[in-house]
Amino acid sequence: MPALTKPPLPPQAALLLDLDGTLLDIAPTPDSVVVPPGLLLTLRRLRTRFADALAVVTGRPIEQIDALLGDIPYAVAGEHGGVIRHAPDAPLERAPLADLPAHWLAQAEHVVAGIPGALLERKARSFVLHYRLAPDAGPALRAAMLDMLDGHEDRFSVMDGSMALEMKPLGADKATAVTALMSRPPFSGRMPVYVGDDVTDEDGIRAARALGGFGWRVKDCFTDPAGVRAWLAREAGG
Repeated sequence: MPALTKPPLPPQAALLLDLDGTLLDIAPTPDSVVVPPGLLLTLRRLRTRFADALAVVTGRPIEQIDALLGDIPYAVAGEHGGVIRHAPDAPLERAPLADLPAHWLAQAEHVVAGIPGALLERKARSFVLHYRLAPDAGPALRAAMLDMLDGHEDRFSVMDGSMALEMKPLGADKATAVTALMSRPPFSGRMPVYVGDDVTDEDGIRAARALGGFGWRVKDCFTDPAGVRAWLAREAGG
């Protein structure tokens, strides 16, 4: 269903939005994303309309969200739910997750060094191998990560993303993030509306629906991030 035909959200909605591929267009590298003109104003208006019940739920570290969006989202869940900040001035709450074996990063560096265009993105408790600039490298990168994972399946998993593979600890995902966010004010008692674009968002979509709200996939409901932004602008009255 095109974004602009959706009925207006009710006043009691709570917006939980993915970032890359949802609010922002996918870029060749994580560092090259661009915040489109007008998006920050739209989000600020939405936060006012929904009485602060606006959160970003993403695989990125929270520090990167702050750099891109400032203090506009009231709450942020980063690292696929591994760390949550429930309010702009609240401390970071980190889930008790396993630490990566140190030698995995060295192995990952060695793998991408042999594949032109492949990129290693380090996170606090995970890492991502990107192959958007090396589109044929997916199978080789997956094989290398599964080799690392062998014997550690009780603590880690390899997660698919948009032209990327992430090695992440088990115990937190976007479903746990949605549940945690919706358990506290200003989200508690509201209807969750989750929007995301890829496999990592399926957990968040299911969680929002289980809580009596909506979970929408970008491709199915909006076509692309521009469609999401157009819908949000309408909801914001702009």
